Parts: sequence; C-alpha cells; structure tokens
Amino acid sequence: MGGYILAIDQGTTSSRAIVFDDDMAIKGVGQQEFTQFFPASGWVEHDPEEIWQSVLTTARTAIEKAGTSAADIAAIGITNQRETVVVWDRKTGKPLHPAIVWQDRRTSGLCEELKGRALEAAFTEKTGLLLDPYFSGTKLSWLLSNVEGLRARAEVGEVCFGTVDSWLIYKLTGSKAHVTDATNASRTLIYNIGENDWDDELLGILDIPRAMLPEVKDCAADFGVADKSMFGAEIPILGVAGDQQAAVIGNACFEPGMLKSTYGTGCFALLNTGTDRVTSSNRLLTTIAYRLDGVTTYALEGSIFIAGAAVQWLRDELGFIKVASEVGALARQADPKQRLYMVPAFTGLGAPYWDAEARGAIFGLTRSSGPAEFARAALESVAFQTHDLLEAMKKDWQGHGATTVLRVDGGMVASNWTMQRLSDILAAPVDRPELLETTALGAAWLAGSRAGAWPDAKGFSAHWKRDRRFEPEMADDERKTAIAGWQDSVSRCLTRRA
Repeated sequence: MGGYILAIDQGTTSSRAIVFDDDMAIKGVGQQEFTQFFPASGWVEHDPEEIWQSVLTTARTAIEKAGTSAADIAAIGITNQRETVVVWDRKTGKPLHPAIVWQDRRTSGLCEELKGRALEAAFTEKTGLLLDPYFSGTKLSWLLSNVEGLRARAEVGEVCFGTVDSWLIYKLTGSKAHVTDATNASRTLIYNIGENDWDDELLGILDIPRAMLPEVKDCAADFGVADKSMFGAEIPILGVAGDQQAAVIGNACFEPGMLKSTYGTGCFALLNTGTDRVTSSNRLLTTIAYRLDGVTTYALEGSIFIAGAAVQWLRDELGFIKVASEVGALARQADPKQRLYMVPAFTGLGAPYWDAEARGAIFGLTRSSGPAEFARAALESVAFQTHDLLEAMKKDWQGHGATTVLRVDGGMVASNWTMQRLSDILAAPVDRPELLETTALGAAWLAGSRAGAWPDAKGFSAHWKRDRRFEPEMADDERKTAIAGWQDSVSRCLTRRA
C-alpha cells in the first residue's frame, strides 16, 4: 500500500475523482457531467445509477491518469452533494425512484403544513435546521407517501435510505455497508445534532421508519472496503463529509471563528463555532462542521441555492456565453452607468430569507442592456448574497471575534473579476488558495489522516497556501448604494417577509 489517496467528489452537476500523492499534490483527475431532470416546475431529479456509473468511471480515469494502481492507494475519501435523497432495494441495490435533488422544492406545501402545526421550533432545536424543502427529511417523507408500497417495505427493512455518500458506499462495498457520516446526517432534518443520533420524535412526525436509515459514523472512520472488482484491489473507505463541510476542512478552517465560502452550483458559507452550538437569531443554520474522534465541531451556515447555476443559465438558456469561463471577461465589458440587479431565485431563496416560493427577476433594464450587463448582474448577485450571509453571521457571532478574512473555493473563484467584486461588496479581504480543489482535498485529508499517510490537522493547516488575496477597492458610498439597490430588488421578489 502506498501513500496515494483517491478523493471522490460527487457534485450536483458532475462527478469528479482526484488522486493525490503523499505530498497532497494532484496526480490524476477524472470528471464527467450527468443528466439533470426537471419533471415539473420546481422539481429536480437525478438518476442514481447514472451518478454511480459516473463515479466509477471518473475514479478509474483518475487512477489511470495518475499512472498508479489501486494497490498503491491507501484510502478513499468521499464528499458529496448534500440533502439529495436516494432510496434503493437493500437486496438488489436497485434504486426505487429517481434521486430527489437538494434544489427540489416539491415539499414546500408539506413544510408550510408543519409550520402551521407550530413544529418548526422542535425541528430547529434538535437539528439546527429550518423547515424548508431543501433538506432531506421532507423529501423522504414525500417518497414514502407517493411511491406505491415503499413505506410498507421500508418498515420491514427492505429499503435503504441514504444521501449520495451512503448510496456510493453501498455500491462500492458490494452492498455490504449502509453507513453515512455525521455531517451528511446533520442535513437530513431527522438527526439530533446534540445527541448525535436519529431522532425518534422527528421520525414520527415525518412518518419515516428508522429501519431504513444508515449507521452514522465520525467523518474519519472505517466506512467499509471498496470491492476488488471496482478498481483491481480492495481499498478502504476512511473519510466522508458533505461537500460544504469537506471544504471547511480543505480550507483548514479548524479554529473557531474561521470562515469559508464555496462557489459552485450554489454558494455555502460556513463559520466554525468550535464545540459551541450557536443558535442563530438571523435564520442561519446550525450544523455539524465535522466530527473527529467522537468530538463534534459545529458551524453556522448560510446557504445560497444559485451561484454558478446563474452562469450556467446565461450559457445554456440565454446563449450569452459558450463556456462558463467567459463570464468574467464579459462582465468586465458592462456599461458602468447601468445598474442591473439579478435576483436568481430560480428555485426559491435560501438564507437568510428562506422563501421557497420566491422566483427570479431582473431589475433596472434599459433599452441598451445586453449580455455584458446580464453577466455582471449574475456575478454580482453572488457577491450580494454572500454579503447577506456574512452580515447575519456577524450578528449571531457577536463578541466571539470571527475572522474578517474569507477563504474561498469552488469553480467560480478562478475569476479574478468575480473575486475582486466579492471583496468590494463585502468590504473585506478574500483569500483564494493555491489549490482550488479544496472540497476533494478535505475528503482526502479525512481518509489520508485516518490511514496514517497524511499529517494531522495542525500539519495539514501548515500546508495550506494562499494564491492571492483580494482587497476591497470600491468606495464606501458606491458600495452602500449598490447594496441598498440589491436589498430593494430582493424585497420585490419575496412572497412574504422573512
């Protein structure tokens, strides 16, 4: 066994696999997009089998490109799109319904019904979450109520539920392991993050049988062994974390007060609060950042549903760009005298508004508004939404001395224009790391440290390197005017006041 680590990064629109060497350098990469299904307004689904095949293909590709073999890989780390729900037959391993994606809003009615029964406080107290279609619990409840025979089979243990990590581990281990980690469990709306266990009261409210739930482990633990048939040799699976928590780890945000924001399909900002479980007064989420050696570290999280997806919209629906990387250069060409605001509420608004029924809009259009102005408005919407999250975090974390520097990662951060505008709107420094694959790196560190092939948290933190720091350049008056215009635009899209 060598010191290589295979990181599987299963995202919302594509699957990636990366082989890292024992110096934490990338040696091989595989990536493959997969199909997005939109069967009804506000519904988003994936094919679990297509996800699985994409992971298997990209992992094999990464190993081949690294010029190594499975025998040289010490461990596998997995990170995944969170909250997406998969149900499958325990014996055959066959999916029993398309995966319901975290973006899906079909359970907004159920969430409103539960709120009407004054149940949101109970869910928030135990899970740190709000009653929103975003989370897994109401999606699973919907499946049990709408797929014929599913509930009866689930009650007798014939059906497995899992987030995507559980599904992949089940397939990798040849149906031997039905497990998850604490971070993914903490996003289901049925896991008590204080007691670190599935919550029977919440399971009862949503009518979910405990028999279908996976075993919950630490983020660095023995999750099972990938079968020899997968890669040519058995490889232990030793690290698992939801993608945003993996990014916290990959950015080495191990100390309370450290802050990271990931810019992928959506945007997710997490503030490490240590062993203090901080309850938000500003509609942020309290979640598990990671659990190591039985010790739980918590975080405040703000979730934005649409970030990079707005760029995809410019590309795929409007045809303004051919590839996503063109958007920064196009935004730079925008007329500075025009002020367009895009509120990208394509699937509702996340934190701190939590309005599932809000829909997108563009304000400030003139006859001369064109692709460049749309591009700038799309990228600025990400900066404005991040500003909303960080302002809420500051209020919740008052007196604790949170860092004023934001560590960033994800595909969008490669754009210098976007990162400069983010720094301008936040009026704070933004640090971009040398290695942008921080989500995969976080999963790799969990597995590598567990295998004894990689350093501990302190050593890993010392290894983190900054590529560039973006400092704010925008005048205060201009910033305040821009933010006021954004807030006015959002208010016009809300179906109710948050």
